[in-house]
Formats: sequence, structure tokens, C-alpha cells
Amino acid sequence: MILHPTYELNETGHLTVAGLDAVELAREFGTPVYLLDTDAVRAQCRLYREAFREFFGETSLPAFAGKALCYKGLYRLIAEEGILADCVSPGELFTAHAAGFLMENVFFHGNNKTDADLRYALELGVGHIVADGEDELDALDRIAAELDVRPHILLRITPGIDPHTHKKISTGNVDSKFGMAIATGQAMEFVKRALASPRLILDGFHCHVGSQIFDTEPFTDACDIMLGFIAAVRSETGYEAGMLNIGGGFGVRYTEADPEIDYRENIRLLGAEIDRMCGVYGVSKPRIVMEPGRSIVAAAGCTLYTCGTVKTIPGYRSYISVDGGMPDNPRYALYQSQYTVLNASRANAKADFTCTVAGRCCESGDLLAEGVSLAKPSRGDIIAVLVTGAYNYSMASNYNRIPRPPVVELSGGSARVAVRRETYADVAALDC
Repeated sequence: MILHPTYELNETGHLTVAGLDAVELAREFGTPVYLLDTDAVRAQCRLYREAFREFFGETSLPAFAGKALCYKGLYRLIAEEGILADCVSPGELFTAHAAGFLMENVFFHGNNKTDADLRYALELGVGHIVADGEDELDALDRIAAELDVRPHILLRITPGIDPHTHKKISTGNVDSKFGMAIATGQAMEFVKRALASPRLILDGFHCHVGSQIFDTEPFTDACDIMLGFIAAVRSETGYEAGMLNIGGGFGVRYTEADPEIDYRENIRLLGAEIDRMCGVYGVSKPRIVMEPGRSIVAAAGCTLYTCGTVKTIPGYRSYISVDGGMPDNPRYALYQSQYTVLNASRANAKADFTCTVAGRCCESGDLLAEGVSLAKPSRGDIIAVLVTGAYNYSMASNYNRIPRPPVVELSGGSARVAVRRETYADVAALDC
């Protein structure tokens, strides 16, 4: 096993993904190609679902964060696994609806939902709209009246937590574009405004502290603050929230340097703290919802590339160039995100060639990794970047007019195309 059970070596020295030879998969489907071990995705869905019911309560369920990975087949998968969905755009709503996902099981987020977005969500019958601010709340009230519906809502509250993660994926600080802060008094006024509407049905509150978090402390801190807020709201208004959505953010092991995470144990610890804090604040335990995304799909994914140029600049460094790059994985360019990179064609050989993995774009910042060591590749070798199931396909672009790769699902020893490879005609299809 390499990092996660999805990745192993076979007798030929090739990398295998979900038990299938990566070199053979590259030959069959071409490169670049996103691979997704859907058996591993299902296992993570079940782990979360069962742990939630055991430690949070029978009515508590995870809601998969579609921003991590969004295509119709994945919504069908999570529906089969009996979990909810978290959508952050009308495009994600459209995809879920097109896949036949029950819209009553969807939470709709976003810090700037337009009137059209809100109308679309209401027309689809989205289960919960997570209101982000007072302007949006007023717009939602008005549009709901026009459509003669009574939507169920949550209010996004900013608890003021620093999860000590990358600032671009930290969302719970007071100074955030998301939600209304408790510390400033705005959150309480937000609640009163929602309760004053005879049309909006306030079911509870939502918060989110950030992503790629490896321990439970930021979550327990957030729950402490949010349960205290629930108690304060009850004291001031008489309203007690029946639902608390604590967002997502559990981390994933991308390299050997990252710690291993016991997700079930983290959920157990968090559940025990929630029970304790409900007693401290004297509030009824709300229905707990959480929104895992990365931790469900990231480790199940792998991207394969074909090596082109291998170049060493004496006294500086060596480069290998691949046939993908920042259009299919912008995370290194955005966040300097670390990955495990292998020569899938010689995965059992000594990893003694230290290099920078460069993409094909006309952009000096188009890099996938720097200072990684792998078996020295030759032109035509297959290069694998592991743990790419989250925020790769979903963040992909057509920069340099490069078509996006396909998504190939792996399950039970077989492979199938779930999202076809784009063509040059697809890229130009909207041109007038």
C-alpha cells in the first residue's frame, strides 16, 4: 500500500489503482486521465454515515460537498449510499437534479446567491437554503412570496475560529466573506430578522471553519461557540435551533509527511464533546449535519500523465514535463499543495531522481510539484499524481484551450468512463 489502500504495486513493478495496472489504464484511456476508485468512495460514505448515526444521533447524516468533485455519476453514488448533498452553485444544483438526486436532501450554500440562483433553488425544491447575509435573507423572503412557498433555511454564522490551515481555505474567522459574526453582534440580529419573517422556516444554524484540518480541536471549539450561541438565542428570543450544520474540513493524507487520520475516532470525540457541551449550556442536542468532501473522494483519486521532456540544468535543477498541468490541477499554483508523485511505469525502482514536475502550459508557474523524488523517467513513461480525487476535476479549466481530461471510474476490477474527455470542438463549441 502507498499512502492509501487504493494504491499498490504489481508484479511488473507498475503502480496499480484500485487493483488495475496504471500503465494499462493510461494506454486504454489516454492521458491525462482522472481515475476514481468508487469502491473507496463508497467505503468512506458508509464510514461517515454509520459513525454519524452512532455518535451524533439517528437523524444525523453527512452531506457530501460537491465542490470537491461534481459530476452526475457521483450524485447517483451518494444517493445510493444514503447521504445528503451540499451544493454551492446553481451549476452544482443542476448537476444533482439532472442525476435524479432528491433535492429535498440538498443544502444550498454561497456568499452571493443572486435572485436567479434563489429562484432556481426554490423551484427545484431544495431542502435547505443556507442564508449568508441580511440582503440575501430579504431577497429570499421576497422571492418565496412571489412563488408562494415556505422554504426551510439555515443561517450561516461565523464563530471566529482560526483552524491554523492555509488562509485561502480558512473560513471561520470573524473577518470572512462568509456568514455573520457572533463577536460583532450581527449574528444575533441576523437571527431576529429571520424569525420576523412569517414565510421563512428557520431550522437552525451553519458554520464552517476551514479545510484540511487534521484534529478535532477547531471543530470542538466551533461547536462550543455555536452551542453557546444557540443558548444565547433561546434566552433572547425563545427560539431554540433544531439543527446545527458544522461544515466540513477534515484533512487528507497527501504525502508521507501528513498524519494519518482516524475519521471514526474523530467523529466519536466530536460527538462526546457535543453531548457534554449541550449539558453545559442546557440546550437540547440539535440534529448534527457535517459536509465532508475532500475526505470522501480525495484519496480515491489519481491522475495519470505521460512524460515528455526530461531536462537537467547543471547546477540548478531537473525538470520533467507532462501532458497536463495547471488546467487539470491548479492546486499547486494556487496553494503550493504537496502531492506524492510516482513514475507509474517504474514504481518499484529506486526513487533517486529529484525534480520539478512541470505542466505543458505556456506559463512558468504551471507546476505540479517541486523537489519530488521518483524513478528517473524516460519519454513516454506514465507519471502518477496520487490523491487527486478532490479539487482537481472540479477546479479544472481550459487554459491554453486545453480540453479537460475524462473521469474514469474503477470498481470491482473494471473501468468505465464516467465523464468523457473533452474535444477541441467542445472547447470551441460556445464560440460565435
